Amino acid sequence: MSGRAGDPAARVHAALDRLAGDLPAVGLAVSGGGDSAALMHMAASWARGRRLMVATVDHGLRAESAAEATAVSRAARALGLPHATLLWRRDTATGNLMAQARDARLRLLSGWARRNNLSAVALGHTADDLAETLIMRLSRGSGIDGLAAMAEWRDAFDMRWLRPMLGTGRAELRDWLRDRDISWIDDPSNDDTNYERVRVRQAIADLGLEVGALARSAGHIAEAREALSAYAALLAADAAADRGSLVLPRATLRDAPPEIRRRLLVAACRWVTGGDYPPRRATLLHALEAVMVHGRVTLDGAMISATGDQVRITREAAAAGRSPIVTAGVWDRRWQVQGVRPGQRVAALGMDALNQVNWRDSGMLRDEAAASPALWHDDHLIAAPLLRPHPGFGVHPLRGASDFRRLVKAH
Repeated sequence: MSGRAGDPAARVHAALDRLAGDLPAVGLAVSGGGDSAALMHMAASWARGRRLMVATVDHGLRAESAAEATAVSRAARALGLPHATLLWRRDTATGNLMAQARDARLRLLSGWARRNNLSAVALGHTADDLAETLIMRLSRGSGIDGLAAMAEWRDAFDMRWLRPMLGTGRAELRDWLRDRDISWIDDPSNDDTNYERVRVRQAIADLGLEVGALARSAGHIAEAREALSAYAALLAADAAADRGSLVLPRATLRDAPPEIRRRLLVAACRWVTGGDYPPRRATLLHALEAVMVHGRVTLDGAMISATGDQVRITREAAAAGRSPIVTAGVWDRRWQVQGVRPGQRVAALGMDALNQVNWRDSGMLRDEAAASPALWHDDHLIAAPLLRPHPGFGVHPLRGASDFRRLVKAH
């Protein structure tokens, strides 16, 4: 590591040592803006024999995007780093375009990283991103998870994401680039006040707020979040996995503070569905109230049922019925499928086929059984392995109770 004590590269190198020091191969997501350009150059001087690869996602939202990706490719090659441009071919669906672009970017980068056997992908988020996100979330009335600083690393979209630049500011990164005569691309959307983040960025500057202080506040909130997560993980110790469903002691949920109940159910829903994001806070709080009163509620593809001294979180039958049919591999983001022969397919058992299997003696709930995997040939039911096994065909759950406890602590 080189540089004076205040050199931002020294801090980024230290963060990379901490986050990726034991990884043989790391990807870099580089748009060509000042933050990611600095990340690429700093990571190149840090690598010391590690394999680095660079990718740029071209969303096709601006006419200049293809040329900008080409410029990043030239800069990466000058550093001796392989580069790939990943194209987003979006459909005509309506909705939040920025959210769609964000998810598409992560999915494209994850697929690229896995194809190239990269252990993680580093992103160029800075202290300014922490400060801006805190203000944006405050304006929406977010809870502690939303207000907490983004973590230095997280797992999502089947990949580990690293943020080694959270201890550096946007202005000092650009000073570092200027000192070395390194150019970057200024995206005109960064000055477009139609975007909330741009308005917040300008408000921070107009009010004279210190980015570093806001980032530290987000960090303090993150420490409080960690404490809550640790407490929730202690209460998750008695959770049990049962045939792709999760069972929690009812007393644990009943006696826990509301925030801890929320954390346990967020993790339980994600565990069951394989979802990348938690249910919306307001929706989840309503579900928490409803399940304690009515005993059963559906939430983001999961069904929460309070029966006796247990709360059972299972897959919602209708959601499983919409999961794409497979002939091999993973079905419904929950099951590893083996032994499917030509002409056969795996899909949900469904309500109509329940009378063909002895589901009442299985100990499963009716909807839970209907959501279970089944082997079909045309419209003929061959096997429902959780209820009626079949030689040569098997399914194995992708997640166990230890994965639930890991999700409780995740953010």
